[in-house]
Amino acid sequence: EAEPVDSEQLAGRHVEEIKRRQAEKRVRCLNNAGFYSIKTFDGYSFDEVKLPAALTPELLSQGEFINKKENIVMYGNVGAGKTYLATAIGVSACNAGKEVKFFRTAALVNMLAEQKAKGNLTRFLKSISKADLLILDEWGYVPLERDGARLLFQVISDCYEKRSVILTTNLEFSKWVTVFYDEQMTAAIIDRIVHHGHLVIFDGPSNRLKGALMKN
Repeated sequence: EAEPVDSEQLAGRHVEEIKRRQAEKRVRCLNNAGFYSIKTFDGYSFDEVKLPAALTPELLSQGEFINKKENIVMYGNVGAGKTYLATAIGVSACNAGKEVKFFRTAALVNMLAEQKAKGNLTRFLKSISKADLLILDEWGYVPLERDGARLLFQVISDCYEKRSVILTTNLEFSKWVTVFYDEQMTAAIIDRIVHHGHLVIFDGPSNRLKGALMKN
């Protein structure tokens, strides 16, 4: 006769199996996200970061805004820590089992143009649409051609009220038209981002300059 299986043993195996699957999903999410480096909240200072009343460091790390399909615009000087914080939020979301896509904005526009030329644009957009959080780093650092601007607008429109977007930028809203050229398109992008959005301001100096080993 087969030995009776202990119910506690079965429950233990079930718990271990769940943990294993969750760990595998975290690794897969991190590998698929496209981060340039892995950053965490450990040791991150919010001293020179102005958060709106609705956001706290804890809420950012917990990704509550992602559950609500809300957006974040991180605005401030180059090197002030915007990319670091955006990445840390993304890594935390991956660890919670959420799908994240991280792109430098100019690189994404190039990919969109390439996939469109190959006839694969729909498939590529579908892969982006699976993300719970889309992070677009260095938004507005490089002026876009009109076709590129239209493709990026399509991505933002597809995200509207379906998934969260984080933008890091050193351009104030009034200057976004210098990137997209078209005032109507610029206004439509700002409207979609801001409607369910939070503005996080980085008003400190460049951390890279502050931490430079060689100074005049």
